[in-house]
Amino acid sequence: MRPHKKLDVWNKAIKLVTKIYKITESYPESEKFGLVSQMRRAAVSIPSNIAEGAARKGTKEFQQFLSIAQGSAAELETQLIISAELGFLKEDSSIFDELEDISRMLLGLSRSLK
Repeated sequence: MRPHKKLDVWNKAIKLVTKIYKITESYPESEKFGLVSQMRRAAVSIPSNIAEGAARKGTKEFQQFLSIAQGSAAELETQLIISAELGFLKEDSSIFDELEDISRMLLGLSRSLK
């Protein structure tokens, strides 16, 4: 069992979840069960899949969960772009940079396991 709490990418992903929750608090009430719900689920999925993969016995399983986390990061990026297009989020928001950093770290971690 790998200690996921010691992984920098997991810690950054946890901080990202908190930011996504705070950002989406200001979204219109009409988006509560739409975009807000989707964004929060995608954000939570990133550290959750890192943790679940780290708890698995095999390296290939861990890589698979990192791949799922990467997919959730791409999903969240798309939802952030939609949010910016709808005027709910500033396009110059640093959240994009943070998400890109997490995506790079996920890729790097996955490559290091090969």
